[in-house]
Amino acid sequence: MQGELTGKVAVVHGGSGAIGGAVARAFAREGARVFLAARGRERLDATVAAIAAAGGSAEADCVDALDEAAVDAHADHVAARAGGIDIAFNAVGFMHVQGVPLAELSLDAFELPVHRYIRSHYLIAQAAAAHMRAGGAILSLVTPVARMTGPGYLGHCVACAGVEALSRHMAGELGARGIRTVCLRSHAIPETLQHGSHAREVFQPQADAAGMSLDEMMRGAAESTLLKRLPSLDEIAGAAVYAASDRAASMTGAILNLTSGVLLD
Repeated sequence: MQGELTGKVAVVHGGSGAIGGAVARAFAREGARVFLAARGRERLDATVAAIAAAGGSAEADCVDALDEAAVDAHADHVAARAGGIDIAFNAVGFMHVQGVPLAELSLDAFELPVHRYIRSHYLIAQAAAAHMRAGGAILSLVTPVARMTGPGYLGHCVACAGVEALSRHMAGELGARGIRTVCLRSHAIPETLQHGSHAREVFQPQADAAGMSLDEMMRGAAESTLLKRLPSLDEIAGAAVYAASDRAASMTGAILNLTSGVLLD
C-alpha cells in the first residue's frame, strides 16, 4: 500500500475508540504500519480486522495508558518488531466529572481529568520518543475547553491546557532530534456518539441539565461555530495524517484548530 505514510511506524493509543480507530485506519490507508493500544480487546480487534480487510497492516495490544511500565513495554515491543517509531498519536479518553461549579467541586473530582490526561500524554510521549526516528511526530488531542471559561469545566479545562503546554514544551526538547509535536484541538464530533466512544456518557448529563436532548445540544453546538457545523471523524483523521506526514515537516509546537471556528487562534 503506497501513500503519504508509507514506511512509517505509527503507535495509536486509544485505538479502540471512535477517534483513535478512525485515525488508525487513515494511517494504515496511507501506508503506515500501525500498532494499536487500549484497555479493551474487542474493539481493538475489530479495528485491526477493518484495517487488514482494506489491505493495511495493524497489530493490537491491551495497554493501560496510565501504567508507566506497560506503556514503556509496549513502546519497546513496537520498536523491536518494527525497528523504531515514527508517529505516536494519543486519543485516550477518560470519563470525568463535568457540570459541577467551583463552589461544589471536590478536589478529587477536579484532579481526576488533570491527573489522567496529563499523565497519559506524558507517559506515551516519553516512551515513544525513546524510540522515535528523526522526522517523527508526537500527536496529541484536546478540546476547545482549554480556552473556554464557565462553570462546570474546570478540571477538563486545566487538563487540556496542560496537554497543550506539554506539547509545546516537548517541541523545544525534541526539536534538535528532528522530532515534531502537534496538538489537534477538536470540537465535539457527532459521529462519536454512535461509534464506540465515551462521548455519550460525557455529553448526556450536560444535555439533561440543560433540559434538552443530546441531538438538540449538538445542533446548538454546531450553530455556535463560524462554519455552522461540527467536525467529522474523517476530518480529524485527515488532519492527523497531514500532521504526521512529510508535508508538515516544518510544523512543530503547533495546535491545529479543528473547532469549526468556535475558537480563533
